Amino acid sequence: MSQEQVSPETKGVAVTLLATVDLGPEIEGMAGRQLRMRLVTIEPGGIFGPLHDHKDRPGLVYILQGTITDHRDGVVTDYGPGVGWPEDRNTLHWLENRGTIPAVEISVDIVRH
Repeated sequence: MSQEQVSPETKGVAVTLLATVDLGPEIEGMAGRQLRMRLVTIEPGGIFGPLHDHKDRPGLVYILQGTITDHRDGVVTDYGPGVGWPEDRNTLHWLENRGTIPAVEISVDIVRH
């Protein structure tokens, strides 16, 4: 199987930054990092790729609408509305919407800024 089939490029995805908090003044040792919340919409047939990790960028996903298919470690998992999945240092994945309606998630993570 080609790398393109395993890890397709992003298409049909809209990301809106909802809020950030500078963690440096909030938590000792967190200078240069922020807590970030985004609204991510994946249209039917859309892909959130390519294959990517979350080393140094932990997060959580909550699905508001639709179904998001998570591809990681050769396992395909569908997540519907409600708590989705954690994204930790061991996460290596890509996402897609195989459904017929837009899939909408809230993504919260800690990033360097």
